[in-house]
Amino acid sequence: MAIITNLDVVLAKRKMTLTELSERVGITMANLSILKSGKARAIRFTTLELICEVLECQPAELLEYVPEK
Repeated sequence: MAIITNLDVVLAKRKMTLTELSERVGITMANLSILKSGKARAIRFTTLELICEVLECQPAELLEYVPEK
């Protein structure tokens, strides 16, 4: 996939666990795990906004475009 997620990197920089993010954002661990693993096919802007608010980051820190070869 050409879009990769850097949620694990941002979480590590913030010294936050996926469990803590789940509790603070109100999104299930299962859905966050899918996003973290890069298996998500879509993300709602409201979800992205909540994650960015809690992690104090920009969407570009979480999502990266890497062209496929």
